[in-house]
Amino acid sequence: MDNWDDMRVFLAVARAESLSGAAPALKMDPATLGRRIARLERSLGATLFVKSPQGYALTDLGERMRDRAAEAEAHLVLARDEGQGASSGLTGQIRIGAPDGAANFLLPQVCAAIQAENPALEIQILALPRVVNLSRREADMAVTVSPPAAGRLTVQRITDYKLHLASRADDPALATREDIRGKPVVGYIPDMIFDKELDYLGDLGAQGVQLASNSVAVQLQMIRQSGIGIVHDFALPFAPELRRVLVDEISLTRSFYLVRHTSDRQSDRLNKVAKAIILGIHGEVARLEKIARLTDSPLI
Repeated sequence: MDNWDDMRVFLAVARAESLSGAAPALKMDPATLGRRIARLERSLGATLFVKSPQGYALTDLGERMRDRAAEAEAHLVLARDEGQGASSGLTGQIRIGAPDGAANFLLPQVCAAIQAENPALEIQILALPRVVNLSRREADMAVTVSPPAAGRLTVQRITDYKLHLASRADDPALATREDIRGKPVVGYIPDMIFDKELDYLGDLGAQGVQLASNSVAVQLQMIRQSGIGIVHDFALPFAPELRRVLVDEISLTRSFYLVRHTSDRQSDRLNKVAKAIILGIHGEVARLEKIARLTDSPLI
C-alpha cells in the first residue's frame, strides 16, 4: 500500500464486507470506494476481494493484508494516544458496544459521568441486539454477557447482576409458579436470542412467550402493559409500576464482561476509559439493584 489513506480504505471495506457498509465511516460514496479498491488492486497486481452481489469477500491474500494492516493501525492509535497523553483529561472518540439492557439502563449514566470529567472526550454507545463484532472495529470495546471463546481479545469481568420475574404492581399477587399459567409471558424472540445466557424460559418453566421482542427496553414496556417476564433488577427503577414477584423461587444471576482488542491494552488512554467503564457499571448495578430491593415491600 502506498499510504495510510489506502490502508484506511482497504480496512473499512474488509471489515464492512461491502462498499455501501464502508461508505458512511469513510464519508465517501460507494462508487468512489469501488474505484479506490480497483486502483489498489492494480497497483499491487493482485486481487484482494472476491466481488459478488452479496458483497466483498477477502481473498487469502486480502486476509493476510487485513491482519497486517490492522496491526499497523493499532500502532498508529498507540502513537496518537501517547501524543495526547500530555493533555489534560482524555480526548478523542470512544465507541462502546453493548447489549441493549446495559446500553439503555447503565451506560448512559456511566458515560455521562466519564464525559463530564473529560470534556474533550466523545463517547458513543452502540446498542445492538447481537454480539458486537470487535474484529471489524464496530467498537473500541464491548460489554458482553458471555466471555468470547475466540479472537485476539482480552476479557475483564465487570460484575454480576440479578434478574427476577416481574409484573405490574396492580396485578393479582403471584403466590406460586402455578399462578404463572394463563398470564401472557414476555421475553425474547426465540430465534433471535444471540447468547445462551439470555435464554430465560428454562428458569421460568414456561413453554413459550406470547409477547416477544429482541429488545430488553421493548420487553419492559410490554410488561408495563400486561403480562409477566424476566427483568433486570437494575432496570426496575425505571419502571416504578412494576414489582418483583416470586423472588425466592425465581432468581437469576448473570455477569457482564468488558471485551477489548488485545493490542489496545498498550494504550494508556483506552486503559483509563476501560477502568472507568468497569468501575462505573459495577457501581451503577449496585445502586439500582438496591433501589429495586427497597421497593419490594411497599409494592407487595
